[in-house]
Amino acid sequence: MKKTALLLTVLLFASFFTNAQKKESKGANIKTLKIAFITEQLNLTSKEAQKFWPIYNKFDEKLHQLERVEKYKLITQIKDAGGTDNISENDAKTIMKKIADLDKKIYTTKVDQDIELTKVLSYRKILKLKSTERDFIRNLMKKYRRKKTVNKN
Repeated sequence: MKKTALLLTVLLFASFFTNAQKKESKGANIKTLKIAFITEQLNLTSKEAQKFWPIYNKFDEKLHQLERVEKYKLITQIKDAGGTDNISENDAKTIMKKIADLDKKIYTTKVDQDIELTKVLSYRKILKLKSTERDFIRNLMKKYRRKKTVNKN
């Protein structure tokens, strides 16, 4: 009963979050699935969930910005130049520096996230969160591959 109430609370929170973004896209649907999956796997209490999700979402958005948006800009810069073979050594050096800086920011953000999460979760649950995130991505990719294979036939 407690798990059901918690799952319903999380799903309501997820739908609110989804509506707040005003995106009815695959990304929003994936985010909702991720929230439900993490909550279930970590067996969060309602008190933990209330404190956990704002912290998690803040850092998740920051990491998304760094890992996807900022790195994509660099990849686009390379493609616009015609690929790595057409970039000058100086430009390559500059891009490499930017990549290294981004990697440092990503690392720092992950460490900061862990520090913040220790205020609301046990270390064991934080470790479980890391493996749960990987499991979610693996499961998502398996479903995507299966769906892609079925659509080809």
